Amino acid sequence: MADEKKKDDSGKAPAGKAPAGKAPSGGKAAAAPAAKGAAPAAAAAPAAAAPAAGAAPEVKEKKLKPSARHTGSAKAARRKMRKKKSQIQARRKKEFTYRGHTMEELLKMPFADIIEILPARARRTYIRGLNSEQESFVRRLRAASEPVRTHRREIPIIPEFVGKTVHVYNGKEFSPVDIKPEMIGHALGEFALTRKSVKHSGLGVGATRSSKFMPLK
Repeated sequence: MADEKKKDDSGKAPAGKAPAGKAPSGGKAAAAPAAKGAAPAAAAAPAAAAPAAGAAPEVKEKKLKPSARHTGSAKAARRKMRKKKSQIQARRKKEFTYRGHTMEELLKMPFADIIEILPARARRTYIRGLNSEQESFVRRLRAASEPVRTHRREIPIIPEFVGKTVHVYNGKEFSPVDIKPEMIGHALGEFALTRKSVKHSGLGVGATRSSKFMPLK
């Protein structure tokens, strides 16, 4: 009997140790949930990557018409656009230059240099010299602070004339001309017109034979 018990005890493994090659009962239970949980995670990864790989390219937004940008009718949209444009401030006026020179630079330049940048007709007038009447007008204009009258329509305008008022004779009366920087190089007579546009009215009674007789109403 003793020999049989020893054989039975030798065949049994100790309670605290598990046989080699076999996992404990708790290990199987822990490994099973891990294996089950790994399968959904592996399946979810391709699903998440699929939309990124097959995503459509971004489409640029089309510009909307004024009627589509604003709520309401097209008339209201146009009204809003006009109001927006009216709020824009006016552009700053560009500084005047003549042949690349500002007005201040022109006034500081010597007379000989000013003649060189004038047009050919004006340059020729000053190079040949002014007659006595023209020189008299230039002297009076330089010294005067009030408008000056003249019959000399052919005198070319130079920078020192700018800002003065000249009453130029046009054949009937003296027409006032305020000299501005844009007039440099032109003659005074170009701004005092000698002709007026003709305006015709309707036919009057007796103008033609047919207009002698007016219909009675």
